[in-house]
Amino acid sequence: MGVTPAVVDASFEVASGEIFVVMGLSGSGKSTLIRMLNGLLDLTSGTVEIDGEDLASLSGKALRTLRQSKVSMVFQHFALFPHRSVLANAAYGLEVQGVSKAEREKTAREFLGLVGLDGWEDKLPGQLSGGMRQRVGLARALAAGTDIILMDEAFSALDPLIRREVQDLLLDLQSRLGKTIVFITHDLNEAMRIGDRIAVMREGRIVQIGTAEEILTDPANDYVAQFVADVDRTRVLTAASVMEKPLVTVPANTGPRTALRTMREHQTSAAFVVGRDRTLAGTVEAATIADAVQDDVQALDGLIDTETIVPVRPDTPVADLFARSAESALPVPVTDESGTLLGVIPRVTLLAALGAINSHLPDDVPVDDLTEESSDEPMAKGGAA
Repeated sequence: MGVTPAVVDASFEVASGEIFVVMGLSGSGKSTLIRMLNGLLDLTSGTVEIDGEDLASLSGKALRTLRQSKVSMVFQHFALFPHRSVLANAAYGLEVQGVSKAEREKTAREFLGLVGLDGWEDKLPGQLSGGMRQRVGLARALAAGTDIILMDEAFSALDPLIRREVQDLLLDLQSRLGKTIVFITHDLNEAMRIGDRIAVMREGRIVQIGTAEEILTDPANDYVAQFVADVDRTRVLTAASVMEKPLVTVPANTGPRTALRTMREHQTSAAFVVGRDRTLAGTVEAATIADAVQDDVQALDGLIDTETIVPVRPDTPVADLFARSAESALPVPVTDESGTLLGVIPRVTLLAALGAINSHLPDDVPVDDLTEESSDEPMAKGGAA
């Protein structure tokens, strides 16, 4: 009685190479949680396993060895040695591991270069800005060569612009190095931006685990819904989450007469042309095809516009789609790296996905009415794509 539990029934797994973000308000238990992941705090009950090893079963020496070889940590307030140079700080993890001075300094220089600190090796931490000191901490964690990095509010002490730069740096390094990262933050936008998955904590409990999109679009309860209410949805939702299947496409090997008949059946004035493997070849307009039929043109090849439409990738943020959508009368096509047409994003669908349509229209105005105002634009509603 009278005991306040810091973490209660928090069960989760972190996959290799994943950035797993634990998010919550101050006092939610997230910092306690991360300190249990490397044995800095003991568990009252339960287990923490790293590569199948239960931390609670390890001796003090074995636990220290595990930390040195498998788990690095980046702290909120940098935790650098003020009397040591930047190079010596970055090499400290390797020094603890017993690596020779020449080898550890060589490795530390490499990672200081990766985080943009070439030429600063001989400076002291007090001569660096906050963002630069945090880069030293990140270089130290990476240089240690561990597969797992724990980051406890690592960027919260930084100014907003510097914070975003360091976030960009982390994402860039992660794309190249593929570390397993557990990242603690109270900043929702930061969590949404960098996390592959996010765990939301409240009063020591994990109330939801999911991707940024899952948490934003399907919150587990009112608390999570209120938590994400002010998130910039356009930075979280992607093209893949709002695209829809095209109602009609024109095969590249079809003839003009067949293409025109298909487009008329679907009452569209333009359509996307695809190859046999669904690769996007371009667009055609019904008026152009009709003229070609009158002139007895037999092939579609010369009628395809291959330059007007520029596709987007599935992971393109919705925020980057508005200008593209406004500039084109056609829906925005979404393709994968091989050029395969995955879906399309009509303008009305893009707006509806954000709730902008229903929230600003009277209840008796149907969504379809929005497309009537743009009837002079081919495929304004985007059904035929």
